Amino acid sequence: MDNSKHLPAFERLLNILDELREKCPWDREQTVESLRTLTIEEVYELSDAVMRNNFSEIKKELGDILLHIVFYSKIADEQGQFNISDVINALCDKLIYRHPHVFGAVEVDGSGEVVKNWEQLKIREKDGNRTVLSGVPASLPALIKACRIQEKAAATGFDWEKREQVWDKIDEERDELRREIEKSDADSMEAEFGDLLFSLVNAARLYGVNPETALERTNRKFISRFTYLENQTIRQGRSLQSMSLAEMDAIWEEAKQTENE
Repeated sequence: MDNSKHLPAFERLLNILDELREKCPWDREQTVESLRTLTIEEVYELSDAVMRNNFSEIKKELGDILLHIVFYSKIADEQGQFNISDVINALCDKLIYRHPHVFGAVEVDGSGEVVKNWEQLKIREKDGNRTVLSGVPASLPALIKACRIQEKAAATGFDWEKREQVWDKIDEERDELRREIEKSDADSMEAEFGDLLFSLVNAARLYGVNPETALERTNRKFISRFTYLENQTIRQGRSLQSMSLAEMDAIWEEAKQTENE
């Protein structure tokens, strides 16, 4: 594959950013700290485009993220820390090192072994993480963090022997939560809710379901049905507050039927 055709576009981006950094007051004022929250926003916008399978938007959001990568590298270069070539070469070195089954003589049987090797190689790296879980960013949203924690732990062999065993753990956590609810202890209820959610995330992982994607799918489904409920209520010249739960449930079932059709 000839990738040299992409180089002019990348060089064009670098040249444009150089000019912006020199001539635009806003671009000139930016620091790695000021870009951080904007970068997080861009990643969420990309995630939203992926969830909608909108490739036009995915292309746009990837461009925004690429701009941030180049921007961070430009600022670091100005401070004598590193440049974009250092970033790319470090990435290339890491990819080669962590894929010995592609660039070396190691043999693997399926993607599961690839993931295990990846995590083990990360720990062995000279400048890698000192512990298995230290590589999980503290600022990750809790649901995504729980998934990453469990994936990393499982890669070391700390996992259920059979995935069906996780359901006993879920039942156990549910019963513990119910006991705390009966006691009306707010702090204990929060802790047990967390344990139950953590177990459900674990079940999702074991059955090959991305919990973040699954929950967002349900969020979108609820929004669609609730919007249908609101619209139908308005057409009837009524408000949700004036309707009984049974009346709202009837329209809710209509929304579900509409989805199925």
